[in-house]
Amino acid sequence: MDIDSITFNDQGLVPVITQDAESGEVLMFAWMSRESLAETLRTGIMTYWSRSRRELWVKGRSSGNFQEVREAFVDCDSDCLLFRVAQKGKQAACHKGYRS
Repeated sequence: MDIDSITFNDQGLVPVITQDAESGEVLMFAWMSRESLAETLRTGIMTYWSRSRRELWVKGRSSGNFQEVREAFVDCDSDCLLFRVAQKGKQAACHKGYRS
């Protein structure tokens, strides 16, 4: 995935849907900045942009529920991303402990 080809919105963000690579279940919807996308591609661990905290958010850093990247896709307009992941830890994608 070429970061320079991604269309970020006026806030410098792009929407991302995260899906379980095995089951196809949608785990979550979130946002990525250019920096969080670059970090995700570099490390293979999902890193989002937290709009509420206004900072990078490595999924699982505090909860232990990491998401390891298996595949990454961009839509035809280059303004939405889909990541297929392996959910690690307690299998909870939601910060409240829910699966999705």
